[in-house]
Amino acid sequence: MQQPTTLEKPDFGPKWFWDLDYEKIDWQASYKTVIARIIERGKQQQWEELVRFYGLQKVVDTLKNEIVFLPDYAIEEACTYFPIKKEEMLCYTKKQSRPAHWL
Repeated sequence: MQQPTTLEKPDFGPKWFWDLDYEKIDWQASYKTVIARIIERGKQQQWEELVRFYGLQKVVDTLKNEIVFLPDYAIEEACTYFPIKKEEMLCYTKKQSRPAHWL
């Protein structure tokens, strides 16, 4: 299992965090936001950087237990890339438990 590195911050440019003050991001405390943003908007290169910085186990655990929303396409792509089933993801199970609009 790949362990996280000890670098101060991951190699993501400010474009991924346009709505935050990039220089003030606490990468460790904001891991859920960072992982969700990169899973939703990034591709393989950015996902590899997530794993390098946070470690595979932390990324997978966060996807399974802490991220409450991801769009359907991001859930599908994450399940293809990471060793995880959508039924194990909190965001998927929460979506399934919400009643759909009748229209």
